[in-house]
Order: sequence, then structure tokens, then C-alpha cells
Amino acid sequence: MPKRAIDPMDSTERVTELLHRVGEGDPSASALVFPLVYDQLKRIASRQLSREASGHSLSTTGLVHEAYLKLVDQRRSHVRDRAHFFAVAATAMRRILVDHARRHGAAKRGSHPQRVPLETVDGMAAEDRADLLVALDEALVRLESLDPRQARVVECRFFGGLTEEETATALGTSVRTVKRDWVKARAWLYESLYSDTAG
Repeated sequence: MPKRAIDPMDSTERVTELLHRVGEGDPSASALVFPLVYDQLKRIASRQLSREASGHSLSTTGLVHEAYLKLVDQRRSHVRDRAHFFAVAATAMRRILVDHARRHGAAKRGSHPQRVPLETVDGMAAEDRADLLVALDEALVRLESLDPRQARVVECRFFGGLTEEETATALGTSVRTVKRDWVKARAWLYESLYSDTAG
């Protein structure tokens, strides 16, 4: 599918309409919407791949296309609007990269991620980032069972690189709630990731 820069004249409503048609299985809508969301998908993919080792087998373009194909195949996943689509896309990319890390031996039995807050992950060594990505994914699954919204906030803010405002729109909540959930989720994840290494 060809890409093109997003035209400012392409309204959010148009993208949302096309995404709804994609969810209903309209193949023509998939071809039409892809160029409109490509640039933002590429930014999300670039952010996530920046945490991986250089020479990663997945390129930014490859990650975008693989995630998009998964999204358009998920008929049960009803995207509400453009912001929600990017949040879902960030989740899809996270799962692709976690699967890749697991296949390549990250999070070896008995190993533990370094004790670092989420904000400092980008400065870690590549192999440590891979271990943390797998451990973080497992912790997020646990968090989702306790507080699904907090887990979504982490996906949007940490994995998707969405702003507080974009995250609020994607989740249908307020910026104040996003800020509160982000603080709580980071504290919970830090405790969950490292509590078994204490002492």
C-alpha cells in the first residue's frame, strides 16, 4: 500500500469513518485509511524500536506494516476513533516486539530486569531493554486484570508515545485521570517488577 503525508484537510471524522468501515470488513477502506495514519504509525514504531538493539530484524516500516495487518484482521476490535486506533496500534506493536524478544531469548529463566523507572529505559543497554520489555509485558497483563484503564494508559504513554491529551481522547477520559493513572501505574509496575529481587 502506498504511503503519503497526512493532508491537513483530511478530517478526523473521515479517518474515523474509514476505520469503522475497516472494522466492518470493507477492504477498500483499509487501502484508503492507511496513507492517512501512516506517519503517526511510523512515529509510534520508531519510538518503540528506539529501545531495541541496533540491527533489529524488524525495520520501522516492517513493524508498521505488520501491526497494521494485525489491526485490520481483528474484526472483533472495534476502533472508536482516530486516537483510539493509535492506542490500539501501540498495543499491537508492543506485542509484536515482545514476541520477537521472547523468540530471541530475552528474559532468560532466573534473570531480572535492572531496577530503573520507565523514564530511563531508553538509556539502558539493548539486552537489558529486551529483558525489561518482556518483564514489563508480563507485569502489564497482571495490572490489566486489576485496573484495565491504568494498563491502557501505560500502553498509550510509554509504548505509544501519546501525550496526556491524546491518551485521554483515546481512552475517553480526562487528562486529570490520565495523569493520576500514569503516576499510580508506574509505581505499581516498579513494585511488581522488582519486589521479587528485593533482599
